[in-house]
Amino acid sequence: MVRNDVAASPVLYRERQHFTQIWMWAILALIAGVAWWGAVQQLLLGVPFGNRPAPDWAMALIALVFGVLFPLFFAALHLTLEVRGDGIAYRFFPLHIGFRLIPAEEIERLEACTYRPMAEFGGWGIRWGAGGWRAYTTGGDRGVRVYLRDGRKILFGSHDPEGFVAAVEGRRR
Repeated sequence: MVRNDVAASPVLYRERQHFTQIWMWAILALIAGVAWWGAVQQLLLGVPFGNRPAPDWAMALIALVFGVLFPLFFAALHLTLEVRGDGIAYRFFPLHIGFRLIPAEEIERLEACTYRPMAEFGGWGIRWGAGGWRAYTTGGDRGVRVYLRDGRKILFGSHDPEGFVAAVEGRRR
């Protein structure tokens, strides 16, 4: 059972991850650039953008959403993992406002691993995979597989999966 009512507990390990893939940022920059180009062309230069131009208010909205808000959302998006005295806490901000906790007594075992993000989960982010797996990743192919007592399985992407596992194992002693 994952709890949302996480109380403050000593943090034994912390890791914060961002999306750093150049190809993803290139796509976001291209989308933002087209949105801004269209808005400048139509709103400032008075030249309609496209064969069937949107009204000026819609072009301004498109520039705001795809030229500002969408890139800011991805810049703010990050995964924080913490091993605490009472379990594993995680937050994929801004999708999760607060931390979610996997209580220590719910964890059966965990293992550092190499995984295949595209084959197993269809990419990065908050994902669901075959066999009931959930994944929280921002990039790379290293992580920690967490097996819960109720049969659920969660994969957390990690820059230091061995350190993450060691922190959990050290907490159990």
